Amino acid sequence: MMAFPKMADIKDLSDEEVVIEIAATRRRLFDLRFQKATRQLEKGLHQFKQERHKLAQLMTLQQQRKSEIQTNDGAAVANDASDN
Repeated sequence: MMAFPKMADIKDLSDEEVVIEIAATRRRLFDLRFQKATRQLEKGLHQFKQERHKLAQLMTLQQQRKSEIQTNDGAAVANDASDN
C-alpha cells in the first residue's frame, strides 16, 4: 500500500505546477470512478482515498498561497496609504 503524500512533498511546487497537479488529480479521480462504475476496478479502492487526500492537500496549499498574496497586497496598500 502506498503511503499518503506529505505536504512537504508538494510545497516545493510552483503555483502553475499546483494548478496542473490539481487538474491531473481530478482527472485520476474521474478515471477511477469511471472504472468502478464499469466494473473494471475490483481492487485498489484505496486509490480513491489517496487521490482525494492529495487533492485536498493541493487545494489547501493553493488557498494558503492566495491568502498570503492577499495579505501581502493588503499590507502594501496600507503602507502606501500611511506614506501619504
